[in-house]
Amino acid sequence: MDMAHEELLSFFKALADANRLKILGLLAQGRYSVVQLAEMLHLSPATVSQHLARLAEVGLVSARSESYYNIYQLESATLEAMAQRLLAREALPAMAAEVDLEAYDRKVLRDYAAPEGGLKTIPAQHKKLEVVLRHVVQAFEPGRRYSEKQVNDILGRFHEDTATMRRELVGHRLMARQAGEYWRI
Repeated sequence: MDMAHEELLSFFKALADANRLKILGLLAQGRYSVVQLAEMLHLSPATVSQHLARLAEVGLVSARSESYYNIYQLESATLEAMAQRLLAREALPAMAAEVDLEAYDRKVLRDYAAPEGGLKTIPAQHKKLEVVLRHVVQAFEPGRRYSEKQVNDILGRFHEDTATMRRELVGHRLMARQAGEYWRI
């Protein structure tokens, strides 16, 4: 995991506590000492100090000394910068960069594929059907037009209910049909 991912994970972990969120909410309204926060939240000063330390680790709060107390404040610039990074179009998808996106498809195909390469059944569940249809449509060449008989011959290798398969391929916009001809989209 790279530094950006670690930073986001630490940020979310820091926010993953109701009391820390309450502390941030209070600090968004003003600056407070540990004792003040502890009284308002009905927590011990030690517990509040632990929460503040966790929030300070990710840069969400800072402290400055006043007399005998540390006065804590929200670092709104850090919060805004993190929010902007999270809302960036590429930020969240990048978190899943190392995930095997095709694992589910392989599992569905294993579950529905017969030993000879056809299908045991046509899935009723929409998501599983989409996986099977994306697999089946690979048997058709892009840019080539097929007669209904040719389509049936190809689909017959997968399942005997070629009419349902044709209808589903067209309905899921993987193939198009016009004047008795079919083609892969």
